[in-house]
Amino acid sequence: MTESSKPFTDKLALVTGASRGIGAATAEALAAAGAHVILTARTAQSLEQVEERIHSAGGSATIAPMDLSDSENIGKLAQAVAERWGSLDILVLNAAMLGSLSPVEHLDPKELERVFKLNVFSSQAMIAAFDPLLRRADKAEVIGITSSVGEEPRAFWGGYGASKAAFDTLLSAYADETAHAGRLRVQILDPGATRTRMRQLAFPGEEPESLKGPEVVAAAIVDLLAGEASTGSRSRVDA
Repeated sequence: MTESSKPFTDKLALVTGASRGIGAATAEALAAAGAHVILTARTAQSLEQVEERIHSAGGSATIAPMDLSDSENIGKLAQAVAERWGSLDILVLNAAMLGSLSPVEHLDPKELERVFKLNVFSSQAMIAAFDPLLRRADKAEVIGITSSVGEEPRAFWGGYGASKAAFDTLLSAYADETAHAGRLRVQILDPGATRTRMRQLAFPGEEPESLKGPEVVAAAIVDLLAGEASTGSRSRVDA
């Protein structure tokens, strides 16, 4: 990729759940497009591997190992980013937990609480903590990674689906609330069937090689960020 084809040069991006799958591929794609990428996830070793791939490809990144279910960690990260960079251009909310697939009446309350804590509450905490930094950017972007089961309920997916429905509503409301200023765009992306660990857990009998790779979704995210879609838009990657 030439310098002239790097649309995010001098931009700062933060990707949650960046240690593997769609998050890792997105972080690498954003770095290849010129952004300095902050990588967050719980596993430091996996983040270091992604960071090394980014550096080997000529990009730049900073890792921030942390548990997003702890809002105190999110506040500390936002403060650190504010002190070092002052603003944030791109926020990709990708981290999520599947939980058990079971009938609604059999959902484990404690596990369901963990699912909502990561999939919904941590996303709200990220928005709350980074909203001031996003507003300081010349033009800021927020992309939330969702699932079709949040929009179209499916048997045995009640827990995860409900969390994604709440996530979608949260992002859509934030888009509506910030639309008047015209400087912050919020988009929701459904990656569709993709070769990830979560997909493998959900469909253990599926042949992974029959699915598109995370890099296809990452490329779609880069295209969305560089495109002209209006705030609040929702799209799906079917390729």
